[in-house]
Amino acid sequence: MTDPLNRFSNRAESYALHRPGYPAGILEILKSECGLTSNSLIADVGSGTGILSELFVKNGNRVFAIEPNSAMRSIAEHRFEDSKQFVSIHATAESTTLEDSSVDFVTAAQAFHWFDRSRVRLEFARVLKPAGWVVLIWNERLLDSSRFLRQYEALLLRYGTDYEKVRHEKVTGEIADFFYPQTFKLKTLENAQHFDFESLKGRLLSSSYTPDPEHPNFRPMLTDLEEIFHANQKAGRVSFEYETKIYYGQLSR
Repeated sequence: MTDPLNRFSNRAESYALHRPGYPAGILEILKSECGLTSNSLIADVGSGTGILSELFVKNGNRVFAIEPNSAMRSIAEHRFEDSKQFVSIHATAESTTLEDSSVDFVTAAQAFHWFDRSRVRLEFARVLKPAGWVVLIWNERLLDSSRFLRQYEALLLRYGTDYEKVRHEKVTGEIADFFYPQTFKLKTLENAQHFDFESLKGRLLSSSYTPDPEHPNFRPMLTDLEEIFHANQKAGRVSFEYETKIYYGQLSR
């Protein structure tokens, strides 16, 4: 597998523009289940371009955004350049540089599958305050809820460079091991994105497992994407439907 620290470097702009946001309902779940307030300190680990961080910044939280990729981190810093609540930190999930017992929540969105989970578990336990929470979040694209999504999945299987290795469902079964001997809870929310062709293309190219422009499969992939779009569009749009999965629990020390 390509180095996870650098595989998004040439896709950071597409990632920021075309990846889905996260439902505001996440905040309501964390408020009712985990005691989240606007004063809670958040470590958003693998924060990327700041898509999840934005949800917490808007809630009034101070967010320590841990991101090792300079291209993605730069976009996040520009996004929050006027915010005193956002603190950008060049560090990894396994070595966040945060102080011991310094944050109320550690979050990771779409990033957990890139981490060294045994090292990360120790690091998360170290930086969390007593009774702090770990929150792992995925927007999982539905694969079979429409003809368009079935055809899009087939396109990824046909052209993806290592798609089958990095799909999120490959690691969600390991979450119980991560929290053990503590337990965790799972909540699910609906989410969606709606695309014209150019934004659909941007969404595809934001994925680290699609071929680069120099690859011989790049042009055939885009040709097939355009055919799929025109076969399924309604009023010039197609839709991705997601289940946003929120796993939350506490770590034993």
